[in-house]
Amino acid sequence: TTDSSGRSACVQCHVAGGAAAGTGLLLTAEVAYGNLVNRGSRLRPGETLVIPGDPANSYLVRKLEGGPDITGLRMPRNTGPFLNSGQMAVIRRWIEQGAANN
Repeated sequence: TTDSSGRSACVQCHVAGGAAAGTGLLLTAEVAYGNLVNRGSRLRPGETLVIPGDPANSYLVRKLEGGPDITGLRMPRNTGPFLNSGQMAVIRRWIEQGAANN
């Protein structure tokens, strides 16, 4: 099951021992904020995953939406449906409002 932000879709793979553990992007509650906000992408040098106040230039948004300039596959990969427009709106709004650690 997925909460309104799509969080559980991410942590199915982005956990220690998960399918995406080798990427170094762990997204469990205790480390997700530090691993996303103002952090560079390991797979796409020069990109920042979450830029507070700027969802359009946050690589995480493009990766979740499947933008044409991403490296690799659109996320979530192999875990079921992509995030819906409501879930993406929650993520975009969180970033627009400064990506608070909440």
